[in-house]
Amino acid sequence: MALCRSFVCNLPLSRLPLQLNTSIPSPYCPPKSHQITTLPLLRFRRKTASFASVPLQPQSSMENPPEGYRRNVGICLMNPSNRKIFAASRLDIPSAWQMPQGGVDESEDPRNAAIRELREETGVTSAEIVAEAPHWLTYDFPPDVREKLRHQWGSDWKGQAQKWFLFKFTGKDEEINLLGDGTEKAEFGEWSWMSPEQVVEFAVDFKKPVYKEVLSVFSQYFL
Repeated sequence: MALCRSFVCNLPLSRLPLQLNTSIPSPYCPPKSHQITTLPLLRFRRKTASFASVPLQPQSSMENPPEGYRRNVGICLMNPSNRKIFAASRLDIPSAWQMPQGGVDESEDPRNAAIRELREETGVTSAEIVAEAPHWLTYDFPPDVREKLRHQWGSDWKGQAQKWFLFKFTGKDEEINLLGDGTEKAEFGEWSWMSPEQVVEFAVDFKKPVYKEVLSVFSQYFL
């Protein structure tokens, strides 16, 4: 994972993400005017066996995403001060930083999917759902990414249609574990609390438009 370290060290100091962290031991990474759908705060505690087991009334907008796009959820996790957003670098592409996201299972409510993906990718269970973006947002895969995922998934999707949720983290940083809850393969090597501008800056180009839209939609919640 030398690439993971060199990506950060070679950046100008003004572009370095703040509070760089790693929660994956070696060998994964070396040591260190938009409409808002506001939801009731849903509180989850670390002793909860499974987020997905929490009974939720389907409140997510269930309109069909555009044809040919994979249903996906995105998680914008802000820290307790409402000033920074969680982002992490991918193990397979250390220069690519992103917010947590993941596919929606058949007949799964997007809110439940977002709760599940947050737990699986970051280990976070101390969180509250604050708001939901009102519509699906889409991005297209570049040709090389589309071909790679066609072999990986066995399906030829144009891109992903995402329903985004804003979560507020209510725990301590020590709770964040990039090994997740152990049910899925780790995806991230490092994580950081970033400003909205940094989240967009460090994202891969084909995700930047969606990230700008998401952060604009949720901007009223950031101090």
